[in-house]
Amino acid sequence: MKVGDIIYYSGVIYTARDKAHQKIINILKNGGELPFNLKNSIIYHAGPIMKKTKEGWRCVSIGPTTSARMDDLEEEFIKLTRISAIVGKGGMKEELLKTFNEYNVSYLAAPGGCAALLAKCIKKVRNVYFLELGMPEAVWELEVKDFGPLVVTMDSNFNSIYKEVNEHAKKRLKEMIG
Repeated sequence: MKVGDIIYYSGVIYTARDKAHQKIINILKNGGELPFNLKNSIIYHAGPIMKKTKEGWRCVSIGPTTSARMDDLEEEFIKLTRISAIVGKGGMKEELLKTFNEYNVSYLAAPGGCAALLAKCIKKVRNVYFLELGMPEAVWELEVKDFGPLVVTMDSNFNSIYKEVNEHAKKRLKEMIG
């Protein structure tokens, strides 16, 4: 995947926010095993709203969380889990591009404001882990179909739309100020 690509993903994704990142890192650093395998998986920075039904869990809403909240955890998380992609909102710090390159990871931006639409792409809640952290912080294993649109905004070749936009904005500001 490269910056600018627009994709719709079908398969399995796992949600993971701050507390889940910390718990996963702690388990793996201390020689423990996770009850799921994240290798080559996609992590979604999201805190879904779920409803318990007779048949199991149903996703009501699943909008992206601001990924910068995980900036300081993501490098270690990637190294320990070997994920292949991150879905979130707003991008991540530029320094992570080195880690993205080293571990072949891409960052995909999910459209903000589309939480209910994205929930319709979830075909099945396969499992939930660490529910003791609370519904939004738990790790949800989700089977999705045509999940998106997702825009590749940071790739494993050191490219970042956020870096390009910031550079362009600085240049324009300098021109305007004179």
